[in-house]
Amino acid sequence: MDSHHHFIIFKPWGYHSQFILAGNKKKLLLGSLHDFPDGTMSIGRLDKPSEGLLLLTTDGKMSQAVRSKKVVKEYYVQVDGEITEEALTKLRNGVEIVVEKELYMTRPSKTHVMDRIPNLPLRAKPIRDDRHGPSTWISISIVEGKNRQIRKMTAEVGFPTLRLVRFRIGEITIEDMYAGEVREVDLMKYF
Repeated sequence: MDSHHHFIIFKPWGYHSQFILAGNKKKLLLGSLHDFPDGTMSIGRLDKPSEGLLLLTTDGKMSQAVRSKKVVKEYYVQVDGEITEEALTKLRNGVEIVVEKELYMTRPSKTHVMDRIPNLPLRAKPIRDDRHGPSTWISISIVEGKNRQIRKMTAEVGFPTLRLVRFRIGEITIEDMYAGEVREVDLMKYF
């Protein structure tokens, strides 16, 4: 039997994907959302303005399995403007971004325009509205996770990210979850 603890969390906007932050001056951390057991760590990260699915575990081996290139991560991304087919093709084929001061070619992604606005909780800090111009919701599925990768990819093709929500990791989604919700789960059955 697995003696470790595993959680899925809908990380709200404005939270850091950490439990301890050096020099923390009232920053919002994951530990304030739930009474997690000692040794809990996030598997991967979402930057402060990003939202959505985070997996947490007390098992380092589980973290390694989830971060492998075999596991697909799907993001719902609201971009500035009406995205073009040319930009979508570039995202699908891979684009060059800067990672740790080096040029990096992203792996191909599955990217498409969403046929409707996703049903997501309102963000704590509102996004600009349509009076400031149109926006497009796209889905991007990748098997890697470089620092701020999705934001860098959409900016590289000329459509900066307005809102970024990780919807799915493997078969696990945030369907029917609210921002800040934490659920203890058995990750062994997924990975």
